[in-house]
Amino acid sequence: MLSATNTIAAISTANGVGGIGIVRLSGPEALAIAKKICSRQIVPREASFHNFYNAEREIVDQGLVLYFPNPKSFTGEDVVEFQGHGGQAVLNAVLSLCINNGARLAEPGEFTRRAYLNNKIDLAQAESVIDVINATTIEAVKSAAQSLSGKFSNKIKDLLKKLIELRVFVEACLDFPEEEIDFIEQGKVIERLNNIAAEVDQILLVAKHGQLLKEGANLVLIGQPNVGKSSLLNQLVGEEKAIVTEIPGTTRDPIASNISIHGVPINVFDTAGLRATNDQVELLGIEKTWESAKNAHLAMVLVDATTGVSEYEKDIVSKLSKNIEILWVYNKIDLIDEEPKVTEHNNHKAIYISAKLDLGIDLLREALREILLGSLAYSSNDTIYIARSRHIDALNTVKACVIKGLTHKNSSELLAEELMLAQNALSSITGEFSSDDLLGKIFSEFCIGK
Repeated sequence: MLSATNTIAAISTANGVGGIGIVRLSGPEALAIAKKICSRQIVPREASFHNFYNAEREIVDQGLVLYFPNPKSFTGEDVVEFQGHGGQAVLNAVLSLCINNGARLAEPGEFTRRAYLNNKIDLAQAESVIDVINATTIEAVKSAAQSLSGKFSNKIKDLLKKLIELRVFVEACLDFPEEEIDFIEQGKVIERLNNIAAEVDQILLVAKHGQLLKEGANLVLIGQPNVGKSSLLNQLVGEEKAIVTEIPGTTRDPIASNISIHGVPINVFDTAGLRATNDQVELLGIEKTWESAKNAHLAMVLVDATTGVSEYEKDIVSKLSKNIEILWVYNKIDLIDEEPKVTEHNNHKAIYISAKLDLGIDLLREALREILLGSLAYSSNDTIYIARSRHIDALNTVKACVIKGLTHKNSSELLAEELMLAQNALSSITGEFSSDDLLGKIFSEFCIGK
């Protein structure tokens, strides 16, 4: 990694043409460099209009300049922003002025990394910066903003405090081995461990749903040929994504479409009709169907309402992973004079619809919302925060250590070891205990100007 003591510069607005473009400086020489470029005095925390000059005192651009002295800036260093015109050529020219006057080009994510290293934000908050930028739904934006504000980090820090307090108490018991069991009972260690485990479960529940908002869910449509999968997909997506004909077996490949169900991005795979066939092309589609099903959060099994569930559908469902949620959808109710409704089939939710006539589609969307978000389906956005796979993994490690610690209630030494491992795992979320490799991987996801 390049030196963190240099002054860095980068274009902070997206590539392309826009009304306004921003070039950002951060580091000890930020103000000195800005003074060489600008026409007038630069006042801290006050937007002022300037011409931007090159070494020959030619005007390259003009616009607003803002100066944020350390430590009260995003990075914790002196920061200067040039807000000029948004053409790529003029932005590159202003960036060149900064480089020519002593700054170096920032690495991807280096501004945010400096904010983290200067304790302006923790690692989970740093990650949420890119999550806000990459969010594809307004609900994902709001949840990422919750993480950026520190809500998720505060949950982790509160839990970490309880873990550390318990670990300190247990390790103190090691100094009195003949009385350690009495100490453990008096300190309500088992009760505290159970409370920590319950708190981890609650954080995991919210975090997993936040992960869905960030990464989306995979939904696979499964059913016999010409049962109406393509028509249903088109209803959910709102565009003609799949070919709809009267010929069975028209859809040969899993067709991926992106939809949003109450803020959850969903990748929908309309699959090849699963049936016995000698057609090599169709066999490839069927093989892809099973590949899609293996990676799905949810399988939607489409049934012809005029004939009901057959041995075929039962056989398909029996081959699905036990971890995949199943939603039964009875299509073509317009042919049997049935109304849209919600029922159950084999302890799984069942919805009666007509994809052709757009009947029951709202009921289907609501069912998807409840299945994907569970108890949080009707929670306000401020109760959900964006989480990443590494956060989930760390929380699962904490839970495993706590559960294992419960089996060592008669051994302070073994219990203290599990609490130490749990503490390290939890600390990795906010970056209090993180390797340089992890930091490099996280900040490499950022664009140059963040």
